[in-house]
Amino acid sequence: MCGIVGVLGSHEVAPILVEALKRLEYRGYDSAGIATINEGHLARRRAVGKLVNLSDLLVHEPLAGKSGIGHTRWATHGAPNVTNAHPHQAGKVAVVHNGIIENFRELRTELAASGVEFVTETDTETVALLTHHYMTTGMSAVEAAKKTLSRLDGAFALAFLFDGHDDLMIAARKGSPLAIGYGTGEMFVGSDAIALSPMTDRISYLEEGDIAVITRSSVEITDANGSLANRAIKQIQIDATRVDKAGHKHFMAKEIAEQPGVIGQALSHYLSDAGDILLPDAGIDFTQIDRITMVACGTASYACLTAKYWFEQIARIPVEVDVASEFRYREPPIPARTLAVFVSQSGETADTLAALRYCEGRAQTILSVVNVPESSIARESDLALPIYAGIEVGVASTKAFTCQLTVLFLLALKAAHQRGVLTDEALADHVSALRGLPSVINAALEKNNEIRDAAQKLSHAQDVLFLGRGRMFPMAHEAALKLKEISYIHAEAYASGELKHGPIALIDENMPVVVLAPHDTLFDKTVSNMQEVMARQGKVILISDSDGLADASEGVWATIEMPRISEALGPILYAIPAQLLAYHTAVAKGTDVDQPRNLAKSVTVE
Repeated sequence: MCGIVGVLGSHEVAPILVEALKRLEYRGYDSAGIATINEGHLARRRAVGKLVNLSDLLVHEPLAGKSGIGHTRWATHGAPNVTNAHPHQAGKVAVVHNGIIENFRELRTELAASGVEFVTETDTETVALLTHHYMTTGMSAVEAAKKTLSRLDGAFALAFLFDGHDDLMIAARKGSPLAIGYGTGEMFVGSDAIALSPMTDRISYLEEGDIAVITRSSVEITDANGSLANRAIKQIQIDATRVDKAGHKHFMAKEIAEQPGVIGQALSHYLSDAGDILLPDAGIDFTQIDRITMVACGTASYACLTAKYWFEQIARIPVEVDVASEFRYREPPIPARTLAVFVSQSGETADTLAALRYCEGRAQTILSVVNVPESSIARESDLALPIYAGIEVGVASTKAFTCQLTVLFLLALKAAHQRGVLTDEALADHVSALRGLPSVINAALEKNNEIRDAAQKLSHAQDVLFLGRGRMFPMAHEAALKLKEISYIHAEAYASGELKHGPIALIDENMPVVVLAPHDTLFDKTVSNMQEVMARQGKVILISDSDGLADASEGVWATIEMPRISEALGPILYAIPAQLLAYHTAVAKGTDVDQPRNLAKSVTVE
């Protein structure tokens, strides 16, 4: 959530800052602002809503200067209004901040006792006021910022700009990601490489506890212990940070359409020509693993719940799945020979990272499944498995989810084969099915018009239920989440067999029920539950293959036909109609598909 950009440049910086912030819109925000230094004087402009509002303001009230910081804010402390928007300024210091300062009330009380007055409701203002307070005691800008940073508890990425200092910026990271970009006579700061890629292809990432003192010609980084630190400068692939819709109406539509390609790319990295499953580095020895704990948030947690079926049924390893926000607070015991698996698209999810740190020194091995190999979760894992989904801009995850599933399925096959519970022949069958997965997903995408017609019906509903059995149960949860996220229709998911244990009371002629039912070993039981819905006038949308629709489509409200696929890979395929159903429903309702209200792409605070 939120986005930071900073520039010590050689050109007018305001348009550069706004353009960089546009590249961070995918993170989600509700206000935006920039601050610049012109002829030694600090000034700022802020606006509520989309960046176009800030752009309009800058037309009428321009900001000059070649040094500046910018921010897109997702409100935590205080309503989304101009007063609470970043950058925050106190005297000669301006600050932008991602994260939460947990001890801000204590610091506010201390400052108030010194006569300092507050203007906003935010925790971030405390950082600016405290730094300004230290500067009034005679500290330099650098000394004041470092003293302030030593007082802060919580998670943050911060960038400071100072009146009278055209060639100075200070950046700090604790819990929230922050990158430094290197130019020729210019330096840049950003929440990620996407923001900085139009300006430079040379990036370094701050580590936990780092403070960087930046000028146009130098960077001095000190680590959490106060020692000088060198952070490797990496050359990024500019094409890999390209953000455009490629002719699609929305980023989400583009990313749904990209799934055959990115899944194929993931398979090419993990499968040899001979069909062996290749893991990076030394891999992992599953014969030394007795159990698996999987931890994630949101959509990634449903990838874990799906993988639980694969690991238990195929590899015969018991699996526990937790949502990251609850995991460490119940202080679960971690037995010896436990593999702890953490799944995160960004690799910076605050709750998931905190859960990983809880497992350090407890679990035998920590493994992460991430889309950003340089992320905190990847770096702090014993083994990191990239999913190769590429940049995902839409807040509602699509291609990252199916790539997570693909990598987790490969991992389950690797475990099963190593443990001797999956024969060479059975492994070859699974690998063959995987190699055909991109073409099967392409066939599913060709059902777009059929799914759009069903979504038109769904768009008039107030509430929707999703049902699934076995591996389709987590997928029902993911389908309900997608619909909630972008269409704002209340949706819930249930295991089909749980219907008569309470939820059936909700069924009437106004209740659409989406049933995920491939013609597999559980099909008949799922259809039996579907019939209970129809007997009570519930409106069923049945998603199945040709065999399933031939057996059970009579009397349903709408049908969506999927290609046939192996039972194990059903969840990956059935993610496609779930995504498209939510997408077309949202389009029909006219909601903001790519940036739904109240949501952020990367949740870097607890």
